[in-house]
Amino acid sequence: MVNYDNDVQKPKLMVVDDEPDNLDLVYRTFWRDFEVYKANSVSHAWTILDQVGEMSVIISDQRMPDMKGTEFLSQIVERFPDTIRILLTAYTDVEDLVDAINSGRVFKYITKPWKPQQLRALVEQGRDTYNLLKTRTRELRQALKRESLFNAITKILRDSHSYTSTLDKMVATIGEKFAASSCLLRLVEGDILKTSIFLYCDFDCLTPDLPKESLSLIQKIILGRKYQVVQYTDKVNHAHYLIVPFSYQDDLLAVMTLCKCTVEIPWEQEDIELIGDVAKQASLALSQSKLDQSLKEKQEQTRQELQVARQIQNNLLRQTLPKIDGLKIQACCYPAREVGGDFFEVFLHPSGELWLAVGDVSGKGVPAALFMASAISLLRRELSQESPPPPNIVLQNLNYALAEDLISVNYLITLVIAKYNKTTREFIYANAGHIYPLLWSYPASLAQPQYLTTRSVPLGIFPELSSQSGKLILAPKDTLLLLSDGITEAKVTISSKSLIKNNSGTQALTWSILNQEGIWQLIREQPQPLSLEQLIAQIQSDNPVQEDDQTILSLEIL
Repeated sequence: MVNYDNDVQKPKLMVVDDEPDNLDLVYRTFWRDFEVYKANSVSHAWTILDQVGEMSVIISDQRMPDMKGTEFLSQIVERFPDTIRILLTAYTDVEDLVDAINSGRVFKYITKPWKPQQLRALVEQGRDTYNLLKTRTRELRQALKRESLFNAITKILRDSHSYTSTLDKMVATIGEKFAASSCLLRLVEGDILKTSIFLYCDFDCLTPDLPKESLSLIQKIILGRKYQVVQYTDKVNHAHYLIVPFSYQDDLLAVMTLCKCTVEIPWEQEDIELIGDVAKQASLALSQSKLDQSLKEKQEQTRQELQVARQIQNNLLRQTLPKIDGLKIQACCYPAREVGGDFFEVFLHPSGELWLAVGDVSGKGVPAALFMASAISLLRRELSQESPPPPNIVLQNLNYALAEDLISVNYLITLVIAKYNKTTREFIYANAGHIYPLLWSYPASLAQPQYLTTRSVPLGIFPELSSQSGKLILAPKDTLLLLSDGITEAKVTISSKSLIKNNSGTQALTWSILNQEGIWQLIREQPQPLSLEQLIAQIQSDNPVQEDDQTILSLEIL
């Protein structure tokens, strides 16, 4: 590691006096502790200042041939405001002295003839004041620079929308703030350098990266987690590199290489410490951004997987419904999430019997979808037999196959199954805890609905299910409706007259929960012929967020 700490230098002291003896006396007094510069005139003093730069302390005689000391020190204030200014004066120069002190051009004054011990004490006080002023100024500058950098990093983290964008902006900000010729960030994962890099480079930079023979230092950084300073010089290029690790909670995230193409030493120790502090904050930002990126990638992967799952689940449902003379069948199913637990089945048996079913697995999302897939698969197996059992026995068989799994995870399935014989018009149904099917005769606006109320408990409540069947004869112009609770529990505004009155006796026009009475009210308002898609669209228009899966199936006897 290269140490850039400069050797301790003597503070610079200038004495300006047109009397050589005074110049020599001051020199002999301070040469051991100060780098003393002698000027016999104001013009000579400016020549030295142009060559050497700022002094810690300037001692000036008041009476000189080309300019008064107070006037000269006033000029010093404008160019070197931190320099401590001491005036040598006689008692006769009181007015000029008071004016200079009041205007802040003079730190202290000493009257002639002066004693060396007295002047030494004054100059040492001036030196200490200058050092303190410089220290405080440097600390303030560093604090402002630190705050500016930290604010910039925080803004990057807040405003950037991707991991890559965060890294690009962070590298550019650090490179610009530290006036680097280039700033290069290499990502690290599992203490192994990744191929991706992020680079900031100004127009004058010829060597943004470390020379090949120095790249092994990166491995030392990875192992040691400490910064390194490297100087590289050839016939053409002069470059200094500062290599800084980015670590968060012992996890090395990246290695940054700052480059300055200059012959002079580019970084003071304070700069290196500040860069280290910035690296710590940047590491936190990197860690958070990396976590966000990882979460976004996982969310995107999950979203894509759920899209595939939704398509698979959708394919499990009947994509085309059988067309049977004298019957009209409609069905719709809309999951609340990508996948859901609702399902329906329309199965035309080779014997000519039509089977209908609507089911609802408790809960939502992937677990419900898995039970839905199992239930519909088992149901089709039951119905595909040469002579399927009655609806209530189908429910019992499904419960026997699914109950153990359902009970173990506290899930259940409500399901209504019906069989219709077109020849005899006999309709047999069984209900395992599902919403009552609705039956009415055309026209709906003049009819009253019949609720098919034969029902048992849902599947998955008990290991064995006891279920009864209901039976009725359907007539021409009858309509049967099977639906899930995602529809009856939806919130909807009913524009027509309500069947229920409020406390004031006036007819209520708004339903907070649709329920079965509300469904019937909507059906009565629908144009004929009845369209389930239009009915669902009206329900969903009052619900910006669909809270539950929604499934509906109808059978019309023409």
